[in-house]
Amino acid sequence: MGDSKEAGAESPPAGAAARGGLSLLSQGESEEPSAQGSALFLGGNEVKSRAVVKYSSAPPRTAFARLEEKTDLKLPPANWLRESAKLGPAGTTILGNSKKSKPFSSFGMAYDFIDSVGNDVDVVSDSENIKKLLKIPYSKSHVSMAVHRIGRTLLLDELDIQELFMRSSQTGDWTWLKEFYQRLIDQKWQRKKKSKEHWYQKAILSKFLYYSINGDGAAQPVPSAAEQQESSSSDQTNDSDGASWPAPFEMPSSVSEDPSASSQGSEPLEPSYIVGHVASAPKEQNLTTLFNDGENSQGLKNDFVRNILWTFEDIHMLVGSNMPIFGGGRYPAVSLRLRDNNKPINVLTGIDYWLDNLICNVPELVMCFHVNGIVQKYEMIKTEEIPNLENSNFSTKVIKDIAQNILSFLKSNCTKEGHTYWLFKASGSDIVKLYDLTTLCEETEDKYQNPFTMPVAILLYKVACNMMMKKNQNKKHYGTIRTLLLNCVKLLDKSRHPQIIASANYMLSELFQLDEPKKEESSESPLNENSDESYSEEEEEMPDSDENGSYSTSSDPSDDNKAVAIIKSVGELSVPEKYKSIHQIRPSCTFPVCHDTEERCRLVLSYVLEGLKSVDSSIKKESDLPAADPNTPIPLKYEDDSTRGGPEGLEKQMALFLDKMGSLQKGNYSSQSGMIPGSWQHKMKLQLILKSSKAYYVLSDAAMSLQKYGRALRYIKLALQSHDTYCCLCTNMLSEVLLFLSQYLTLCGDIQLMLAQNANNRAAHLEEFNYQTKEDQEILHSLHRESSCQGFAWATDLSTDLESQLSVSCKCYEAANEILQFSDLKSQNPEHYVQVLKRMGNIRNEIGVFYMNQAAALQSERVVSKSVSIAEQQLWKKSFSCFEKGIHTFESIDDATNAALLLCNTGRLMRICAQAHCGAGGECRREFSPEEGLYYNKAVDYYLKALRSLGTRDIHPAVWDSVNWELSTTYFTMATLQQDYAPLSRKAQEQIEKEVSEAMMKSLKYCDVDSVSARQPLCQYRAATVHHRLASMYHSCLRNQVGDEHLRKQHRVLADLHYSKAVKLFQLLKDAPCELLRVQLERVAFAEFQMTSQNSNVGKLKTLSGALDIMVRTKHAFQLIRKELVEEFDQPKSDESTPAADSSPSLNREEVIKLLSIFESRLSFLLLQSIKLLSSTKKKTSSNTEEDVVLKTNKQIYSQLLRAIANKNATLLERIDILLHLLDQLARGSGVL
Repeated sequence: MGDSKEAGAESPPAGAAARGGLSLLSQGESEEPSAQGSALFLGGNEVKSRAVVKYSSAPPRTAFARLEEKTDLKLPPANWLRESAKLGPAGTTILGNSKKSKPFSSFGMAYDFIDSVGNDVDVVSDSENIKKLLKIPYSKSHVSMAVHRIGRTLLLDELDIQELFMRSSQTGDWTWLKEFYQRLIDQKWQRKKKSKEHWYQKAILSKFLYYSINGDGAAQPVPSAAEQQESSSSDQTNDSDGASWPAPFEMPSSVSEDPSASSQGSEPLEPSYIVGHVASAPKEQNLTTLFNDGENSQGLKNDFVRNILWTFEDIHMLVGSNMPIFGGGRYPAVSLRLRDNNKPINVLTGIDYWLDNLICNVPELVMCFHVNGIVQKYEMIKTEEIPNLENSNFSTKVIKDIAQNILSFLKSNCTKEGHTYWLFKASGSDIVKLYDLTTLCEETEDKYQNPFTMPVAILLYKVACNMMMKKNQNKKHYGTIRTLLLNCVKLLDKSRHPQIIASANYMLSELFQLDEPKKEESSESPLNENSDESYSEEEEEMPDSDENGSYSTSSDPSDDNKAVAIIKSVGELSVPEKYKSIHQIRPSCTFPVCHDTEERCRLVLSYVLEGLKSVDSSIKKESDLPAADPNTPIPLKYEDDSTRGGPEGLEKQMALFLDKMGSLQKGNYSSQSGMIPGSWQHKMKLQLILKSSKAYYVLSDAAMSLQKYGRALRYIKLALQSHDTYCCLCTNMLSEVLLFLSQYLTLCGDIQLMLAQNANNRAAHLEEFNYQTKEDQEILHSLHRESSCQGFAWATDLSTDLESQLSVSCKCYEAANEILQFSDLKSQNPEHYVQVLKRMGNIRNEIGVFYMNQAAALQSERVVSKSVSIAEQQLWKKSFSCFEKGIHTFESIDDATNAALLLCNTGRLMRICAQAHCGAGGECRREFSPEEGLYYNKAVDYYLKALRSLGTRDIHPAVWDSVNWELSTTYFTMATLQQDYAPLSRKAQEQIEKEVSEAMMKSLKYCDVDSVSARQPLCQYRAATVHHRLASMYHSCLRNQVGDEHLRKQHRVLADLHYSKAVKLFQLLKDAPCELLRVQLERVAFAEFQMTSQNSNVGKLKTLSGALDIMVRTKHAFQLIRKELVEEFDQPKSDESTPAADSSPSLNREEVIKLLSIFESRLSFLLLQSIKLLSSTKKKTSSNTEEDVVLKTNKQIYSQLLRAIANKNATLLERIDILLHLLDQLARGSGVL
């Protein structure tokens, strides 16, 4: 017969509840009252009660048969003790004929409704235990219950001292508790036998219930109790929420289960916390040694007919009930009771009936009265009327207060998860005591004598597992999960329960999010990093006060110092809100605050290590060392030169690595320790190893960001060693794991590149790389049990050779890229794929630059006369190949900017090739060679490609400007070399001049003098130099050219134009006074040359006037030179390094003196010519006042100049001062016409 599962209905409106007292289902609805909110108004006090049936195995409800008067209940009915379809699978359990509930009944319910435990529910227990607790102030009978705390939930189970100590006498177990009990509580303990009256009443009730079943009475013989229970349990199923009824807690004596039945396949990456048949105790530690074998196998099952979520006021309870419920009254559900008419109902019985009906949401009670077993009459009573029955009058408000006070007392004192507390009240006593049995048990020789240890540990594990499996779990619950798991591990013996411990440690490691930034959780809960218990010490020790109630740990004679807490009088429980101040849910236990990534990863690795130890300890092995695999070569210390360093060795290792990756796709498996694929050890070790590799990867990434590259390489080596072991164990490689490997290799490539770029700190990096913690060594030892961990040795060696490091970095990126090609990872992870390709392009650029610089260094060492060496050419080829591959890589991902940079570097390589051919022929009078022209033109092509790649300046202004500058430089260098080393043996002068002019103009085209930037002064200097060279070239052409007057005129105009532009640009610069002075002197020489071809004095005077005007304008250049000389002279003599550091390259004293001498000679020449021409003109013509003034001024200046030139003792600064004075006079005295 199947089970019925009923969903809870929402509470009805208050008005409906008030009118009818209890809202009930109609006859046509479900046979079991599901979830009905009810409000009882009794004596002005409102009691709120709501019940939701979570599970029921009862058959469809049948009406009870009303027995005729005078029916003799002492006679057995025809169907007595027969199983009937109307009774359901539970049979005699429903009819109250079974034994009392099992000692672990609350655990059975907790396992079934694991979602409720720890969060929503305050209490999980048998309804009989709940009733017993709420009757404490009214009853003199003894109370003995075991209390366990799981999160905010308390589990209550009856602890039958009579049964316990009877067992103790036979088996020797629990002797410590028996001695403790006899010493402190009852020195003359002896087993109390139940009276004949007890068994008589039990039998007559059973016959009455069978009589009351309305049916034909046909039934089958009842099997033995054990078989019936087994049959009952096998039929039980739960259809909702995916929860399954637990199997008996059995485990093979060997901790290594038979894995042959396990299916091999893909290991899930999602955390697999389900313990399966491991969530149990091994045979050597029976869970319920205090009960007989028939009960032993069923001790942890949910044996209740129905499980109800009962909310009483603000208390949420998960209650198990076996109360028989019938139909047939005015309502669809009634409870049936048999009463002796001679004995009136007392308060205890009334409370019993009332609570049973409330818990099961039964609105009516039917009582059958009898006298000596003879039926007299029936009486029907509404549930809300029970508290007002004669002789059974009690206040529902008081019951509510008792419930709240007891819950407060227990929650305030049962604070340690995993501990077994004992709530005890002796018969006839008013004192209630609470003991911590776990603490008492730990004082004995074997702390595992407590039979509750294993069920508690399993429940802690299951609750934590359930919370972990919730996808929407808030991180604020992680502290609770961590505490549950730590307490679970603390309870278990490592040698007996390796799988649970390994799984718990894995879950602990999963709590720490490695791939997310740390978020402060202080807002959620107070900081308490070392909180292994659920609550702090302050919460455990509540002071004795009027508010908190009269329980304490004082040394009063009525107390004992072993009790955790004591209620001195049960009457206090009836006082409203006696313990209200402590009946508050404690804050969830805090999650440890990790202040940095390394601390978080170290915590993860500590849990991983504990898990690995548990797995390794459970693997049966012939010796400590695993047997050698004949197919696996033994790694030796010796390494062949071909396998170490250099690109060739790396190529071989890469090929082996890729072969291995390919074989992993096919599912090859090779474990050295002998683990069987599919076994729990195999699955758990895979998960732990993968977790360790992730943790080491995050550690490496963190060290990388701190620029601790040696440490980063050590961590990524451990990550790759972990991953290598994972590959050896894995039967089917998942794409997610391959993605991890690609990420690890990418980071390894980054580290190797940074080590290559930071060669100065190699000693410090080496020291960090070789350091290893004990934890790392132990994890590595566990890895070595499965594989040699040498699969990635080629990527993680710390080399001292720069080329080798760059090559390794490149191979890491290539391997990461190859892995992405194995499956559909490339399209699934486009961002990572692009990052890998960018790094590949970058490292190829780095290697290309490395080879290019080596070639440049060889070139600088080479004697000028020698030709290009083969070594240089080989380096060019390597560099060019790397650049070409890098460009192709960047173009494949449309990275125009980086492609442009590599094209720019290729252009630079071409320029180096051109420079290498400069003077390679060994001739003294060298010319610009065709090879130079070829390579410079190739460089130009690559720079133009770079510009085309970028498209516009807006894409990346800095790169655009850089490429333009390099292109301008290339044109300028080419033009300069052609101008300085004209290839006259191959080309005509005119052609060379044309090519130089074109190259110079192109150089100007790509030289941006207008944009404000750091490079603007350089551009201005370049443009000024280009104009100067062009002017000089046209000036030279004009001097040397004969004939063609039109061409001469054109050259004259161009020379003058370029001289003017050069002067304007040089005047913008503050650090080029010598260049400005030289250009001006050339302009004067140009004027002098023009004057030689003039015949008239007027024309000559006009030209001379222009030349003297140019001389006056050189004043700006002399002022700049003077300023620099004064600054240099004023610098402190003691500071020896400053002049060298501050002296500008433009201030070359020798050059200044040389230019100054030329200037003085040209000025004196011009002044002399001016005086001569003016004097001759004056004789021929009438007097001109203006010319007279000019002549007089020029004579004075000329005189002073001659004296200054004659003074050989004058310093450079004095000579400049004199010249500045003379130029001022020349400008003021209208010396310039």
